[in-house]
Amino acid sequence: MKKYVAFLALTLLVSVSAAFSQNKNQPRLNGYAIGFYNLENLFDTCHDVGHNDYEYLPDGGNKWNGLKYSHKLKNMSRVLSEMGTDKIPWGCAAIGVSEVENAKCLEDLCNQEPLKARNFQFVHIEGPDYRGVDCALLYNPRLFTVRDIKLVPYVYVLPEDSARNTRGFFVVSGTLADEHVTIIVNHLPSRFAGSFYREEGGRQIRLVKDSLLKEDPDLKLIIMGDMNDDPQDKSMAEALGAKREMKDVKKDGLWNPFWNTLANGNGTLMYDGRWNLFDQIILSHSLLDQKGKKDYRTLKYISHQIFRRDYLFQTEGKYKGNPLRTHAGGAWLDGYSDHLPTVVYLVKEAK
Repeated sequence: MKKYVAFLALTLLVSVSAAFSQNKNQPRLNGYAIGFYNLENLFDTCHDVGHNDYEYLPDGGNKWNGLKYSHKLKNMSRVLSEMGTDKIPWGCAAIGVSEVENAKCLEDLCNQEPLKARNFQFVHIEGPDYRGVDCALLYNPRLFTVRDIKLVPYVYVLPEDSARNTRGFFVVSGTLADEHVTIIVNHLPSRFAGSFYREEGGRQIRLVKDSLLKEDPDLKLIIMGDMNDDPQDKSMAEALGAKREMKDVKKDGLWNPFWNTLANGNGTLMYDGRWNLFDQIILSHSLLDQKGKKDYRTLKYISHQIFRRDYLFQTEGKYKGNPLRTHAGGAWLDGYSDHLPTVVYLVKEAK
């Protein structure tokens, strides 16, 4: 049995290498997928003291019960387990998630068979959000090892906002492909809050980024999340400073590969018949092959995608073509999320 497992692992590794190799003279490459997914209100059925989770209780507005919760877990685990498999058979090494109520939901999620089969784990810190939704990171421990985690709070700069509570910046330091990789998972203030608050969020993420790069200039840094803004909006393009074109990124800078994706008409959520792309994965200079040398002795970006499957979309009615969400108009649709997932692919020369 052990020989069979070893043979299977080798077969998968070869298939991944083949997917990324340009020609037979190029060194064999190992591929790694990193993803993000807004799970759209993954709540359990119990009240968490101090949180406004009442609509996700059995007697709440959504009549949220054990059946709906179990279906939600099954649906989310299906998507999470398939993310990254377009190029890598075993899927993502790590996936940032948002809109998760608590650690129990994450534990229940990782116990779903598609994720349990790969021994997916999670890291999470309970945050101050008034609804109780947090960011977290799921990861495959065979590929990604966690070193340290911390939750950097979002700081309101206006005194009148000091009583508000919102999501912080979840920073996970780890090891991927024998390299120091840090992932910052975010969920910036909603569109109802106004652009200023998301711009401030972008500035604060930038400060975290600068601090991390000061400690380790060679750090491979990945910033991801539901930014509640598009790549060209001020919070991302100016406050955070994520560039549209790879060639424009300075040594301490960032590149947003999803800027041109949206410009080409592709997005992750739809509003009034128009695509937005709030679910972004942004990369540090150290992950970029700016000169096209194809030098993959260290981890480098090679491609990205919006993860799409037919089952993630509504197939009829007024909202045909929109992401198929859990609830709409007060009705339970037994769907997935109002957001589509995103994935970036990295490669490194095999030893």
